[in-house]
Amino acid sequence: MIDIAPFAWSHILACLTCGTLVGLERQLRGKPVGIRTSSLIILGSYCFLAMSSHLSSQVADQARVLGQLITGIGFLGAGVMMTQNGQVMGVTSAATVWMLAALGAMIGLDMLHQAVALTLVTLTILVGVDWLEGSFKQLQRGVHRRLESWRHHDGDTLEK
Repeated sequence: MIDIAPFAWSHILACLTCGTLVGLERQLRGKPVGIRTSSLIILGSYCFLAMSSHLSSQVADQARVLGQLITGIGFLGAGVMMTQNGQVMGVTSAATVWMLAALGAMIGLDMLHQAVALTLVTLTILVGVDWLEGSFKQLQRGVHRRLESWRHHDGDTLEK
């Protein structure tokens, strides 16, 4: 196999596995941050951390790169959010972007098993809480209410 030091094929596979799982959940729901974006966020985060470890063995230097990664990914997440009819939309997708970067950073810090475990926790939150909200009407209040589609007089489907 081609030597790609300071990167490792096992770490890249972990990035792609975690990114695909989270991205698939988002894409199947028609949300932003699908498979490609999720995989690239994790892979990019991994690459930055792996390069910083290669450039300097000083923990402080690596911590600075991690800090800048956290700040930078915040801007990406903020770009996913928007307001619509006075409500902020995309907060879960923005939080998912932040978690994806954390997963990539964990892989970059050689925590592959932990990253896979937290990918499963993330999926449990994304799928499980949605199921809970659909099952219990008490959880469907305010911004968490289920939107019902209805037809406008000109035939367009609108969200109520």
